Amino acid sequence: MLVNYSSDEDNNSKPLNSTEIQSAPQVHTAAADEQAQALMMRPTDDQMMVNVPYDHLNKSLAGPQDPFRDKNNRPFQNLLNAHVEEHTMNDHDFISLQRQHEGITRPDKKQRQSFPREDKGDLEDVDGDNAYKGPWAEWKDVRKPDEIDAPYEEDVENWEIQRDNWLNDANKSKASKTLLAQGGEKSIFHGSQTRDYQGRTYMHIPTDVDVNLYGEEGTQTNFLPKACIHTWAGHTKGVSRIKLFPGSGHLLLSASMDNKVKLWDVYNEGKCLRTFMGHYRAVKDISFNNDGTRFLSASYDKQIKLWDTETGQCLSAFSNNKSPQCITFNPDADKQDTFLAGMQDRKIIQVDLRSNEITQEYDQHLGPVNTLTFVDDNRRFVTTSDDKTMRAWDYDIPVVIKYIAEPDMHSMPAVGLHPTKKFLAAQSLDNQILIWAADTFKQNRRKRFAGHSISGYACQLGFSPDGRYISSGDGAGNIVFWDWKTSRLMKKLKAHDRCVIDHAWLPHETSKVVTASWDGSIKLWVPFLDTALREGGQQRAAKSDAGVEKKK
Repeated sequence: MLVNYSSDEDNNSKPLNSTEIQSAPQVHTAAADEQAQALMMRPTDDQMMVNVPYDHLNKSLAGPQDPFRDKNNRPFQNLLNAHVEEHTMNDHDFISLQRQHEGITRPDKKQRQSFPREDKGDLEDVDGDNAYKGPWAEWKDVRKPDEIDAPYEEDVENWEIQRDNWLNDANKSKASKTLLAQGGEKSIFHGSQTRDYQGRTYMHIPTDVDVNLYGEEGTQTNFLPKACIHTWAGHTKGVSRIKLFPGSGHLLLSASMDNKVKLWDVYNEGKCLRTFMGHYRAVKDISFNNDGTRFLSASYDKQIKLWDTETGQCLSAFSNNKSPQCITFNPDADKQDTFLAGMQDRKIIQVDLRSNEITQEYDQHLGPVNTLTFVDDNRRFVTTSDDKTMRAWDYDIPVVIKYIAEPDMHSMPAVGLHPTKKFLAAQSLDNQILIWAADTFKQNRRKRFAGHSISGYACQLGFSPDGRYISSGDGAGNIVFWDWKTSRLMKKLKAHDRCVIDHAWLPHETSKVVTASWDGSIKLWVPFLDTALREGGQQRAAKSDAGVEKKK
């Protein structure tokens, strides 16, 4: 920059026409008070009129720093977006808050006539029953803090019953729910008689049907269903899980969000046989043992209960104060007294029903466990979780032998095993079904089944007994079928008004499928339309005959 100086009084000994090169422009230097005022900038200002020295910019701030100011101070936070500090409370404050919560308050001045104090005692007596209390005497007819303290574990049940006498209505309902979880189970038989003329119960596999229910599964060729021929209605809320009786499939067990488990007849009249009541929250999962004589029910009330299928009696109850997500018996014949449960606290527990104690814990997942699937002749099992991983375990050894996780993987809330026991199918929440080998746990990327929408729902998947088709429900109320070999979508059938959360193929019938939905209904679907029309016509004819007789 070229600057010409004149011979002013302000210019000291500068020639008139001297030329000087200046690398930086001149900036007006203000006084100290002007600088202080210039630094007070408005939010709309985009220029600073004062040059601030570099050492001033690097000086530390005055006063304590705010740990929540910006992202650079994240190490000061012990939560995601906050800093929580421990708070101590003395016994007096705690008892006062507890008394307020229980509705026991100190009487005010207006109530002191109805709540008199105890006797002041003898002034000369220091210790003893009649010791001097003076103005510190307690109020009469007011519960003491030790009367409302929490009891010991062995006195929980008695304390709950005593507290029922003076709690309000809301606490009464809560106490009754606790007592129900501790032993208020019952079942209702809906038939006219528990045994037939030969002394057989509904556990007997029928032989008077057109299908051999003692035969081997998967021997018949399966076809895709077309029409609904029967609807089981009895649940007042959505159905969460269904299970067919092991081997024969002549009974159907359903768990619902109305806190109940129901047992249905499949082949004779299709009625509800028994209702099992013992949970006070929605039932999440159910599981039969190998012979179907007992089954487990897991609920959001943090209870896992063992039931007798024939008598309806609750044999035992287990709880570790964590919500169970999935349960399954060990399929081995010599381990029918052991079950696995995937919990909300990211653990898989192994429980012995004889002692009702946890014998093993598998703790590696980072989210709630969704599925449990036994593979490799029941020597191993595979688990999936909300942490978007799949892990394989050796039974009774709490060490992961295979860890499957990829950046593009989604959570897999449902897993099914192919009838050949060689493939694992996992329902991924990105609206596709992925396939893994059951022995090496390698993904078969050539097989991918898509075309349905299950985002947000844990829709169970299934296989036809002959292994030709793979099926799944979706969130729109459809049941979708794919060809196993070609991965081609074969059919999408509108089955329910709401999400089809579970379905099951009958093991011996030709291509019959049972679907369960959040609309509270369970339906039976058949492949041949003429059979459905024939049976539907018979039902309509029976209804018309009944109407004619009623008019007569």
